[in-house]
Amino acid sequence: MSRDCTLHLKSLESAQGGDLPLPAVRRALAPLLAAGALPFGASDTTAGSETELQVAVAGSRQQVDLPLTIEQSRYFANLVKRAASGDAPERQIERLRAFLDEGQTQVWENSWVRFGRQRLSAAARQVLQQDLLADKRRPDSPLRRDHQRFSYTTASGEAGVRLPVSYLVKLALADVAGVQPQLPATLRQTVAQLQQYFLNDNTSPETLSFYVVPLTAATGQGQALARETARRFVLTQLLVLYANDRFGLTEQGQQALIYNAPHPPQRQKQLNELIPDSFYRELFMSPCLSGWDCGEDKHAYMHLCHQVLSRSQLNGVAKLREAGIITRNLVVLPNLSNTSLANNGVHVSLGSRRLTAERALGGGGSYPAALEKLCGDLAIKIQEHFLPLFVGTYSAAPYRLGFEDFHPERALGFLAHELDFTHLRMLWRRWRKKAQLKLLGQRLTPFGPDWLDGALSRLPGLQGDFVPDFRLIDYPVSFLSSAESPALDGHLGNQQRLLADLDAMGVFDARMSLYQLMKLRSYQQQGFCGFEGRYYSLFPSFGADMAAAVSLQQLISALAFQYMASGLGQHRTIPDTPQCESERRQIFFGRALGLPTFYVRRDSRNRFLLRILRRTAGVRVSRRYPGYWRVPQQQYALAALEVLEQDGAALIEQLGCGELLTDLRQRLLRPAEASAVGRLSRAILADAGVRQPLQLPAAEFNRLAERYYRDQLRLEQLWEGLADLRPTVASLAAEGSAAERVWLRQQLGGREDLTTAFDDLVQRLRQQRLRGADLLALINLVLLCLQQDRRRAGLTGEGEGDHDATTPVYRAL
Repeated sequence: MSRDCTLHLKSLESAQGGDLPLPAVRRALAPLLAAGALPFGASDTTAGSETELQVAVAGSRQQVDLPLTIEQSRYFANLVKRAASGDAPERQIERLRAFLDEGQTQVWENSWVRFGRQRLSAAARQVLQQDLLADKRRPDSPLRRDHQRFSYTTASGEAGVRLPVSYLVKLALADVAGVQPQLPATLRQTVAQLQQYFLNDNTSPETLSFYVVPLTAATGQGQALARETARRFVLTQLLVLYANDRFGLTEQGQQALIYNAPHPPQRQKQLNELIPDSFYRELFMSPCLSGWDCGEDKHAYMHLCHQVLSRSQLNGVAKLREAGIITRNLVVLPNLSNTSLANNGVHVSLGSRRLTAERALGGGGSYPAALEKLCGDLAIKIQEHFLPLFVGTYSAAPYRLGFEDFHPERALGFLAHELDFTHLRMLWRRWRKKAQLKLLGQRLTPFGPDWLDGALSRLPGLQGDFVPDFRLIDYPVSFLSSAESPALDGHLGNQQRLLADLDAMGVFDARMSLYQLMKLRSYQQQGFCGFEGRYYSLFPSFGADMAAAVSLQQLISALAFQYMASGLGQHRTIPDTPQCESERRQIFFGRALGLPTFYVRRDSRNRFLLRILRRTAGVRVSRRYPGYWRVPQQQYALAALEVLEQDGAALIEQLGCGELLTDLRQRLLRPAEASAVGRLSRAILADAGVRQPLQLPAAEFNRLAERYYRDQLRLEQLWEGLADLRPTVASLAAEGSAAERVWLRQQLGGREDLTTAFDDLVQRLRQQRLRGADLLALINLVLLCLQQDRRRAGLTGEGEGDHDATTPVYRAL
């Protein structure tokens, strides 16, 4: 940064702040911090995560539910009749038939499965019958009105069930207990309790943390949550294998798969272009059998979400025109059916024991609801300045866009509702400049007709672009506040007022939960005080990436309260205007797109942002935009890291985060080798014979990415989780009841050395020879390890009342 820039920023920061009186937040926090301990510090933080997974069913179109459902649907039959009578284009039915015939890969993402009802144990049938009730709280409740969609008649005339894979996992867990009458009572109770953590509300299955995870030096801070998430992934994988074997899916030509993948599958997007939105919802909105007392109500809510987001993206076209990005009448309208709900990420909730304990006192103690909201909103605003450090470094969603994808009404996704017009125009111009869109020195954008754009995309120089984390663009991660209703001004009820404004503008629906990068977890609603980070896409590794990300999230949470306690963090120094929100969030979105620069007003009122810019190298006055600084993305990230190191030095020592920040610096300086996006991209391209994503057509790169997530990464993460379980397996012999130890020896054929038995089972799993009793034995070992984890976390198996007040709750609508 030039000397003039530095002097200007110093003077601007001084003019906006100077010697400030004791701010309200600092004064209110004084009694709470009298002991000198910060919230989210060492031994104060608990954590939980929600993981959204991708599913697929491998098999021919004659055996798999999705193609069969399409062919047997009223929509397909009516389309055939209309095409035969000339009322519908013949090409429409030909394209749908071609989609069904293109299943040469034999993989059908988000398909359901079918199998005979007699395959289920009595216990599993009882769980299914309970979940089919309209209201599970009432034993006399009638069945759901849609209960018949979960049954069919097999080719032999027997009763069969058809279920989403997300529910199949829960049913498999119930069956594990049902087929083992000698299962110890404590483990049977654990199995029953774990079932509630497998949800199926969205297109993708979701799993929740099996217990509240303490983040302490003894547990390795973020490593503790990464370990729990890895073990949950292992159990999920084994339950799918169990279902394939026990329920006869494999012998019927179906193989269910479950894995981590951040984007909606390409073929699902293709199908979405061929069918109406109502049929899309029928195929892909899960029925919410698990996790809610009234599943039909939740199912209707998910339909609402899909309708609202589809309408919202369509309304974004008008905003793009108002912003001057769309300058002609020729546009490619977004589909009325939006696939953004099929994006998958990880949500990490952190809770503070101390804040929760204060809120639990009569009247809220020294941390009443109004102060919780005041501090919570300010903490979120402070933390948003550091969120660019996470994007691409710890999680990523690498994606290729071809030339034909660069219609702004498609490529910009929901950004029209997330950024101010000025920053939206700047971002779009810089993205087009970054992308490979030049032909003979002229920068082009698609013209509209598919045949023309497809032909042009094959010309040299029109390869399109590679995006480090497209999930953050393709999904509405954080709506912009309105001028009248700031979302983070610290006032109770502010988000409800913003929802009403967004509803009136046709952007969102007031009945839905507001989407934010970070969400306040309030004591009144969730039973603990904390924050939920919703900006994570795909972690390549649990131990190497998720653990570090959670530790960093804990550090910036604690640092936010340190700033408030010292008076450096105030609401008025981070103004609650749409322009200020957009100014800081454009950095985050620009990093997701891989843009090298962004722009900040020279008279910005965001004093906290100026604090970071003062340390940012390479800042200069913009020649293109008078009155703006031109800021390099990479240097901003390094400056934010420097601020963390300097301002949070005591916290870093307390939390043991020194190596974490050293690793983060390497990820920033050597992204191709060390960052999440670099490692994922390298693995995706490994078998393609190229080194750069732009050397492949967009469709080919994205297809390879899906295959990598489904096959190689799934197995790598399974082996990682199993390796982490091995030391816990070794300790099982010394823990647990005598009855459990006797039963376990019987399960393992009398073998005393649990580690050797575990290694043998894992080896058979690697060789794809683990079935029947051996698969059940490995599942039992994993369940015992999870039971031991829950006991150490304070869960005795007596029920969910054993959770402490910081239990993460994710189910609020």
